[in-house]
Formats: sequence, C-alpha cells, structure tokens
Amino acid sequence: MPQIELTTNRKIAQRRSQRLLLRVPVQAERHLKGGQPKNEDTETLAVNAHGALILLVPPVEEDGQLSLTNKKTGETQACKVVYVGPVESGKIQVGVEFLQPSPQFWRIVFPPEDWANVGKDTRSPTKA
Repeated sequence: MPQIELTTNRKIAQRRSQRLLLRVPVQAERHLKGGQPKNEDTETLAVNAHGALILLVPPVEEDGQLSLTNKKTGETQACKVVYVGPVESGKIQVGVEFLQPSPQFWRIVFPPEDWANVGKDTRSPTKA
C-alpha cells in the first residue's frame, strides 16, 4: 500500500498547474486505427492550464492524439492522451494534454499555487 500512495503523491507533485473541477462542453475529434475521424460531444470533468479530464466512448488509445474543441468559444487544440482511467457509465475517463501551451483555452483564471493558504487566519494567538 505505501508504494501506491508514494506513486500517487509523486503524480500529484508532478502536476504543473492547479486542477479545477469544472464542466465545460467540448467536442473531441479522434482518429481510430483504420477508421474515419470520430467526433464525440462530451464535457470536461476537470481542467487545468495544460489539459483536461474528459469522458469518451471506448476504445481509447493511450498516447493517441485528438483535437479538443471548446464548444463555448469554438477554439480547438491538438491534444495527446496521457491517462486512461476507469469506465464510468459506459465511458472512459481520459486525461488529455495540450500539444501547445494554451493557458487561456478554458477562459478562466487559475488560482495561484498557494491558493489554499489565501484567507487563512495567519495571526499569531493573542495572550489573554
């Protein structure tokens, strides 16, 4: 069990930006081996400045590439699959990373690295 926790902590430490749970309607266009391009309407489960976690209908190729279009803005970004997770309601959780940096793709401002400390009472206790 400690091995799994260490691996999980390492992955979290390697994350380059804050992840926000945010549902954004997107369209994924992917090219499956030997087939025509497949367009799939879905939404994000979580986003960060470098990509997103989305749900796609199987199959999903690890290290595959796809185009992700933000349906609210019409902007499209090329992405690669960096994570294939569990099946949820007949769809697979898929982590995608932008091939080119696009910090404004989601049209949100990400909190700073130390956002959890903002607003905490940092005053020292007073003596009675």
